[in-house]
Amino acid sequence: MATNCKDYDFLQIEPYWQSFWEKSKSFRAENGSTKPKYYILDMFPYPSGAGLHIGHPEGYTATDILARYKRARGLNVLHPIGWDAFGLPAEQHAVKTGTHPATNTQNNIVNFRRQIKALGFSYDWDREVDTTDPTYFRWTQWIFLQLFRRGLAYVDERPVWWCPELRTVLANEEVIDGRSEVGNFPVERRNLRQWVLRITAYAEQLLDGLKQVDWPDSTKRMQEAWIGRSEGAEVVFGLEDPSLGKLKVFTTRPDTLFGCTYMVLAPEHPLVPQLTTPAQQPLVDAYRKKTANKSDLERTDLAKEKSGVFSGSYAINPINNSRVPIWIADYVLMGYGTGAIMAVPAHDERDFEFARQFQLPITRVIEAPDGSPELPYAGDGKVVNSPGYDGLAWPEAKKKITADLAARGLGKGTVNYKLRDWLFSRQRYWGEPFPVVWVSETDYRHAASVRTDLPAEPVTFTENGQVHYALPLPDAALPLVLPDVKSYLPSGTGESPLANETAWLEIWLNVVTGASVPASAPRPSGNEWIRGRRETNTMPQWAGSCWYYLRYLDPQNPRAIASPEALKYWDVPDLYVGGAEHAVLHLLYARFWHKVLFDLGIVPQNEPFRRLFHQGIILGEDGQKMSKSRGNVVNPDDIIRKYGADSLRLYLMFLGPLEAMKPWNPQGIEGVHRFLRKVWRECLTEEGTINPRLSAAGQLSADTERLLHETIRKVGEDIEGLRFNTAISQMMILLNALQKETALPRPAILDVLRLLAPFAPHLAEELWARLGESGSIMSAGWPTFDPAKLVATSITIVIQVNGKHRGEVTAPVGASESDLLALASANPKVSPHLADKAVKRTIYVKGRLLNILV
Repeated sequence: MATNCKDYDFLQIEPYWQSFWEKSKSFRAENGSTKPKYYILDMFPYPSGAGLHIGHPEGYTATDILARYKRARGLNVLHPIGWDAFGLPAEQHAVKTGTHPATNTQNNIVNFRRQIKALGFSYDWDREVDTTDPTYFRWTQWIFLQLFRRGLAYVDERPVWWCPELRTVLANEEVIDGRSEVGNFPVERRNLRQWVLRITAYAEQLLDGLKQVDWPDSTKRMQEAWIGRSEGAEVVFGLEDPSLGKLKVFTTRPDTLFGCTYMVLAPEHPLVPQLTTPAQQPLVDAYRKKTANKSDLERTDLAKEKSGVFSGSYAINPINNSRVPIWIADYVLMGYGTGAIMAVPAHDERDFEFARQFQLPITRVIEAPDGSPELPYAGDGKVVNSPGYDGLAWPEAKKKITADLAARGLGKGTVNYKLRDWLFSRQRYWGEPFPVVWVSETDYRHAASVRTDLPAEPVTFTENGQVHYALPLPDAALPLVLPDVKSYLPSGTGESPLANETAWLEIWLNVVTGASVPASAPRPSGNEWIRGRRETNTMPQWAGSCWYYLRYLDPQNPRAIASPEALKYWDVPDLYVGGAEHAVLHLLYARFWHKVLFDLGIVPQNEPFRRLFHQGIILGEDGQKMSKSRGNVVNPDDIIRKYGADSLRLYLMFLGPLEAMKPWNPQGIEGVHRFLRKVWRECLTEEGTINPRLSAAGQLSADTERLLHETIRKVGEDIEGLRFNTAISQMMILLNALQKETALPRPAILDVLRLLAPFAPHLAEELWARLGESGSIMSAGWPTFDPAKLVATSITIVIQVNGKHRGEVTAPVGASESDLLALASANPKVSPHLADKAVKRTIYVKGRLLNILV
């Protein structure tokens, strides 16, 4: 036991049991155990300087309850924790203070670890991972090399969001209304050399895999929309000036080709300069410059005013050879399809508004079944004003026109995706270095002659007329670690601070071993040494979080991500719990990497997360999302000091359904704290001795015994279904009933403690020990219920006379209406209201109420 405290002194009890669990390694999971396994995964946190706020423990408490319950049921439970620790905030702190990001990150991790342990979570700390640890990111780099060797990583000049203040590139998702999500700084468009991962090669697999998983429907729909599969045709438009080539467009509705009255190119389209006539050049240049500072979201917002400019050139419609003006407009994106569209304003709202604004022709080619003349019309119907196809239903016309274009070499059926390849580099210091060295073509060919691990097609980029080749480091040279730098500010060229570290950057490289020496030193002897320049970009924070769930399986393994045995035994997480804000990016990227590892034969299944659950958000007391600026953040440390970790755990689960959005109410925690004190008083007296009401020979009343067995059944089912709030309510009902018993059988209160242990583990351990039970309550198993005792032999019926409540009677289950009337007539509270009165009739609500009309 923790102390000889007479009262419920959680400030002494909780640290004692936390220390006990840590010393005894109570939550260690065993690889290859003969027990059935259960793997519970939390989305691991970014260790910010602010520490945990009250929203973090919500999901962690839920998974901890489930983990403790599964252990009590005899399962070998893996419940790990780690840190997603690379990221921009640590680098910004380093820029301001000069403190190495690693120092700041480790200080934050120490604080997070302290807070998490103070909540009593049953993590296996021997499996803790940190994405900034070289023994971890060695394998992040290794996975990147697998992608590289399979042709899934390449370099491209990309228009990216550049933030001059942060001096880094931002992803589309990190830009909001033309400003950075972090810091709210203005951003601009720039073309920079970027590493890109070919996630589009897995678009169909990523869609198909959603059919295999037990995820919230809303999350599946978000991923489906992000991938954006659409079937249609690629159509080739000629140009009025044939020397300029041809224009390819993707359309889902080739049946509307006769209604195409103009075309639109994205402002970034490579043909825009050639297609722009001298007269239109000033207007086009001004428009492109204006567009450059808009986000994709702004450009495609349906509610925004349409904008565009005529290029001065015309295309030729392949279906009827009509002359089609070519416009430039920002609502077309270069990254989707071909960056060019055929506009059919009669049957598309966006095209219709654009055509009206710029007074372009509108030609109906689909007739509404009811003959309605209203435009734009986007429904079903038959084709009109389309010679050779009039009268066909639009799906039939779509097939026929596509086939006819294909026969003439002017189109083909195809599938398109909104999904774009993944921009996978950042111009930052604090991230995983790319295990790549840029070399000359001659040196690359030499390396290819002595190594077998290079991709089939070299990855190159051209700068100032010189072609550079990407040479991957050998696996034996991993991890490639970051050098210490004098300044954490990115270089003025747009490259990361690594570009300033010449001794690390410019090297002599041994192409066989990956060993290196600074280029300022003499070239080592041997023809395996070549001159090279390291990659200055670093990987995004997503990289380390794409595969961490695999490293938990075998975190000390120096030879592989995890052993085949561990991968086979633990399989994938049985439950993954985290916020819905990660519904697309993290989950999509992790699925992509996992599918690649599956294709490589490294993991035995092709989906990483079988079951996914999103916990709701804990709002501030004011009903707003918690933030420092609003001053509504609740620190769990403060709650623990006042009420204890068990009260906090219980209250977080009692607030409402786990998936719901719930406001924090500081008064509400008082109720669950009183409940825990009631449990304490049922077990111990004010002097701290065993309550004399507890008796080994005691017997519960029939109703309370049935309630006990019903509670055991319901709490187990509710935990399995993650319905923790109703499980707690049921335990409160049971405790109220037990308090009314004249004597309390010891086995009953022990069952209560075993039910409560996953929710309030410190209190349950303490009382288990104080009642003289041996060992930890965690080894006591889960209580069982007797199905036979769930069946009631008697029921309580409310008696009304002329609709007014007059009393209750206890009757055998199955008692007839006449039996109940006889019992009511004999009841001393009811009989005075029936005396000398004739019963006209009775109304019986079976099992609940008898209303006697007199």
